[in-house]
Amino acid sequence: MTIRELLAVYYKGLARKTGWEAVLADDFRFIGGNMTKQTPVVGKDNYVATIQRLSQVFSEVRVVKSFVDGDEAFVLASYDWTFPHAVNIQGSVAELWKAKNGKLQELTIFFDTGSFDRLAKG
Repeated sequence: MTIRELLAVYYKGLARKTGWEAVLADDFRFIGGNMTKQTPVVGKDNYVATIQRLSQVFSEVRVVKSFVDGDEAFVLASYDWTFPHAVNIQGSVAELWKAKNGKLQELTIFFDTGSFDRLAKG
């Protein structure tokens, strides 16, 4: 599968909250959520656990824009977040992907962690 095809499966599954895990490499690497902590979460199972926690606060995800260059891609994704105390927002996340050997290998995300943390704490 190409990275474009892998991402189509990933985001379709993520929106349904099922089936997105199949396109991840076993040694998947994830960096995100904190600009001061660039240590990756390593391993498919660890990333799946991270997304399972995160999926409790998003109801929808959509790809707004994507650019593909070989085995790398940039995706601007829009998430509908529902936080405690009925706070609902739509937020954009910049996602930088790498693929290798027909699987998604790495993801680095960029978003407003300060606002996210404040809203998540209610």
